[in-house]
Amino acid sequence: MTTFILTDATAMMRFGESLGSLLQAGDVVILDGPLGAGKTTLTKGLALGLGVTDPITSPTYVISHVHQGVRTSLVHVDAYRLGSHVEFDDLDLDADLDTTVTVVEWGEGRAEGLSEEPLYVRIRPEDDGDVRQLTLSGSLDRWAAVIDALRGWS
Repeated sequence: MTTFILTDATAMMRFGESLGSLLQAGDVVILDGPLGAGKTTLTKGLALGLGVTDPITSPTYVISHVHQGVRTSLVHVDAYRLGSHVEFDDLDLDADLDTTVTVVEWGEGRAEGLSEEPLYVRIRPEDDGDVRQLTLSGSLDRWAAVIDALRGWS
């Protein structure tokens, strides 16, 4: 587990872009954090890192969006309104898993079936307004390499 402190939404986007540039097709990223923590802002940065030019908006009411990227497509899912694993499975997200990067907001406890080895990003607001604490964890050696590559991020 590695923690990063981000000072504002711009830093969140830049960090997301750096992380996105390290992702590849088949990766699953599970985002966790309270409402307003910055999950969609981080996803906007991830999209930039993947070469997605479409506008990124929260998929809260449509559940998922697919965005074409230069390197790979991005599937952006919001699992907040899904009440069970069955509802999540009904989305058939696993059909394109090998050819996309899949990012699931509110995915902890719902999206683990998409990958045995997802990258977890937990976002926690600090008391200082816009400051966010991001904790990244994943058990793959690849995730360790990704996290290590981000250590010098600024």
